[in-house]
Amino acid sequence: MYNQQPCKVAAPCKAVSFVILQQNRAIRQGFTLAKHERLKSRKLLEQLFRQAPTFFVYPYKVYYQQDAGAQAEPLQAAFGVSARTFKKAADRNRIKRLTREVYRLQKNPLQQKLASTGKKLAVFFLYTGKEVPEFDIVKEKMQAILAQLENKLPAQREQIDK
Repeated sequence: MYNQQPCKVAAPCKAVSFVILQQNRAIRQGFTLAKHERLKSRKLLEQLFRQAPTFFVYPYKVYYQQDAGAQAEPLQAAFGVSARTFKKAADRNRIKRLTREVYRLQKNPLQQKLASTGKKLAVFFLYTGKEVPEFDIVKEKMQAILAQLENKLPAQREQIDK
């Protein structure tokens, strides 16, 4: 155990720790992939695979659907790797981890565009390559994928007449 020195004045210590906590949240907020940003709904995933449009940027096949179901977040994503191609779970997990990390770092422009247009988007990234990729390749491909998704979104928020 360690000895923690109690604050002599409680209010300033609480105020300082609250400010630091708020700053840390602001810094981390843009580059996170929180639980609510992940696509986990079985219904939405089935709907994506059955009827959603797809496009291909080697080595990824991307399933996406605008205004999908009862999404809470404007942008939700899921990631997958074929168990048939990669027999070892360690390889599949590595690819998913790389993909999630690159997505987490580059999703902000797409997320902001969705927020400004008021649309929602569900995306599934399926890795279809035959070997474990390098970080730089995944980063380059993810930039192309996210740019393509941005181009498929409407430019402005639709005006609702009252």
